[in-house]
Amino acid sequence: MDENEKRVFGISWNVFLLGIVSFLNDMSSEMIAPIVPAYLTEVLKVGKLAGGSIMGLIESASSLFKVVFGYFSDRFRKRKAFVFTGYALSTLSKGLLAFSRGWLDFLALRLLDRTGKGIRTAPRDALIAESSNGKTGKSFGFHRMMDTLGAVAGPLVAVLLIGLLSYLPKETLYRRIFLLSAVPGLLSLLIIALFVRDRGGEVKRKITAISSLRSRSLQLFLAVVAIGTLGRYSYAFTLWKAEELGYTVLQGSAFYALFNLIYALSAYPIGVYSDRVSKKALIGVGFLLSALASLCFAFARDLTLLLLAFVLYGLYMAVIDTVPRAYMAELAGEGEKGTVIGAYHTVVGVFAFPASLIAGYLWSAYSLTYSFLFASAMAFLAFVLLQFD
Repeated sequence: MDENEKRVFGISWNVFLLGIVSFLNDMSSEMIAPIVPAYLTEVLKVGKLAGGSIMGLIESASSLFKVVFGYFSDRFRKRKAFVFTGYALSTLSKGLLAFSRGWLDFLALRLLDRTGKGIRTAPRDALIAESSNGKTGKSFGFHRMMDTLGAVAGPLVAVLLIGLLSYLPKETLYRRIFLLSAVPGLLSLLIIALFVRDRGGEVKRKITAISSLRSRSLQLFLAVVAIGTLGRYSYAFTLWKAEELGYTVLQGSAFYALFNLIYALSAYPIGVYSDRVSKKALIGVGFLLSALASLCFAFARDLTLLLLAFVLYGLYMAVIDTVPRAYMAELAGEGEKGTVIGAYHTVVGVFAFPASLIAGYLWSAYSLTYSFLFASAMAFLAFVLLQFD
């Protein structure tokens, strides 16, 4: 990284801009997140098991591309083109949801959105790492904070729009919000195109195999991550839990905003702290928080325990979405950051699908309580196994 590059709040200009981009894009995504579960079940008439499967498939689809495009960004020493393309596909897909007429349309557009995420994530994270001057935890913490502040703003904007457009039929209301969600996404594309600087690292040899991925320690860590991800259900299950307890879509949006607020307030200090302590130990704390959050969701019968569940869920996500990225960036060899970070994201995404599929099955066959109990068990198992890595 150029030592003379402009810095903002102690981080590079590039990282700052990518934080703004993620803020806008996540605001766009989270404007529709609180209404997607209701849209699936109320408008498209999708059942419980199918709903859980669709949400899990959507979350997994993007990950199949992450290691591939991370590799391409290493191979061609380009990051920005992949980042722009990925965000562009996501913005387009969200706007087009306004015109979906069936679950196949919905699934295709959501898969397009996640494909965009798959294209951009590893190159973007590699670009952040290359712009960090060694402080990977701090940079990723700032990025996740901005990303999640967008996730706080998104549901609040959705709440405002639901209130302002409450006179519309539900289906029309949902479609109108889908269309408006594309606006912040378009702004993020302008920032990438005009201001973000590509810092693709030098690849000094033709990549035929990724030496970092041969590390036994890294392979064992990815195996632990896979097990922990089996307890990483889609956010939709937390909203379905609130609905089960009698809360409305509007109230569910407020709970979701609380979760994202906790996440946003925690991500940056956790990232800074991770540069001073063992990142692997901190990841273990994240798994424990996941287990506790899931237990609270499982046994929540009143507002107090439900609120605690969302708070713990926010803390867990602040750790698990920040520290592993920085940890993988540090483990990656020279010129391999995109591929190694992409491998991590791919493992998470591939196992996110069976996680939501299992959660959906347990919900359909038994109750949501069993879905959250299974998730808690997987998170605790990952914590235990991490101690032997």
